[in-house]
Amino acid sequence: MNNIPEVKLGIISVSRDCFIISLSENRRKAIVESYTKTQGKIFEARTTVENENDMLKAVQEVKDADCNALVVFLGNFGPETPETLIAKNFEGPVMYVAAAEESGKDLINGRGDAYCGVLNCSYNLGLRKLKAFIPEYPVGTADEIAHMIEDFLPVARTLIGLSSLKIITFGPRPQDFFACNAPIQPLYDLDIEVQENSELDLLISYKEHAGDPRIPDVVKDMADELGAGNKYPDLLPRMAQYELTLIDWAEKNKGASKYVAFANKCWPAFPNKFGFEPCYVNSRLVSNGIPVACEVDIYGALSEYIGMCVSNDTVTLLDINNSVPKDVFDENIAGKFNYTLKDTFMGFHCGNTPLCKLAKGAVKYQLIQNRLLEDGGVPDITRGTLEGDIAAGKITFFRLQSTANAKLTSYIAQGEVLPVPTGSFGGIGIFAIPEMGRFYRHVLIEKRYPHHGAVAFGHYGKALFAVFQYLGIKDIAFNQPKGLLYKTENPFA
Repeated sequence: MNNIPEVKLGIISVSRDCFIISLSENRRKAIVESYTKTQGKIFEARTTVENENDMLKAVQEVKDADCNALVVFLGNFGPETPETLIAKNFEGPVMYVAAAEESGKDLINGRGDAYCGVLNCSYNLGLRKLKAFIPEYPVGTADEIAHMIEDFLPVARTLIGLSSLKIITFGPRPQDFFACNAPIQPLYDLDIEVQENSELDLLISYKEHAGDPRIPDVVKDMADELGAGNKYPDLLPRMAQYELTLIDWAEKNKGASKYVAFANKCWPAFPNKFGFEPCYVNSRLVSNGIPVACEVDIYGALSEYIGMCVSNDTVTLLDINNSVPKDVFDENIAGKFNYTLKDTFMGFHCGNTPLCKLAKGAVKYQLIQNRLLEDGGVPDITRGTLEGDIAAGKITFFRLQSTANAKLTSYIAQGEVLPVPTGSFGGIGIFAIPEMGRFYRHVLIEKRYPHHGAVAFGHYGKALFAVFQYLGIKDIAFNQPKGLLYKTENPFA
């Protein structure tokens, strides 16, 4: 995935000048040794920070090493001003961690008091209004801190990506999908760029790609990928032409940004003018790290990109679509899985979920649009969806969204896709999330979230929560367990 950043970590140790500096230096070396042995590379700054001049020297060291994320390690109490100015002077996400005491046999010269130092460090970060990632329990041994750094990686990768992201859109946000019409000012507050274009711009560029010499190679790649799912071989050249159009547009229009996501209009005019549905192409782009959100869902594209960075894997965007029929639940779920009917729902979209995340996928046609645009007849222009049941496994359903008054809110819910056939059309799966019924009512409905949710394939709630906290999101909702009431939940119901 070349559309998400590679994290290059550095570590700087700090030392209060009235403590023994070797305590911090030796503990730093132990962290580097542990992390390198189990996780990977981390650049070790040789300058230990005791004062502001040291701070400038150490920050320059990690910059010269091309580090884009940083661990600040309190090997002892630490110097409050210099250690927090590291975050101010370093251009990238910063994590603060601290050393646990090592032995009851050495609490004279070997005591570092970093447990105390984190408190003053946090206070000083607040005074300077500086953001930093602090683990749930930031004090540990070398091995424990190595694991904390591992947890920091997906958070850092996401924050780096968002700092240089451009969301490109085509077409106006749909009139009858007001949920997609959220204010975009909060995106600029996050330093995310937005480029809004007309569908005509896209159509002109698409036509200019007619006869592109790269089309046959893309067609072959599509055919190889689809295998038996290649139901409409005649359609592939059109879709290959469109794929190249989007890839070239991204490259030519990313400008000062490094990373790109799309949010594109896909109905009702699109199939009439382009001659196919764009879903399969969208699925291929997101498989390669470029989200293409349906229905000009800008915050859906943003959420997908966040999910990709956090998981280092492809994602999808689905409608929180329909309830599971009771007969399906009784026959396939009850007694086999520890869920109630209200814990389940079907997640669906026309066909944008990557092939690698479907149990068995094939290019088909969009049934709903076929009724609307082709009177339910033999499909032509409504072909191009990628359909199949979503593969069973762990998932995280989440979204970052702006309210009507331009306030960022978010939700995160972990669950799974069940290995149960849907018997329906589109890219679809039966999802199970503990206490989904209450979450649906008191988060999704109560807080007026749209029907689109991003899906990461695995449990990534811990990292997503940390990202949203770092971004300053005050409202991070989750599926609360039974017995923990939502603010709006009727205690007598």
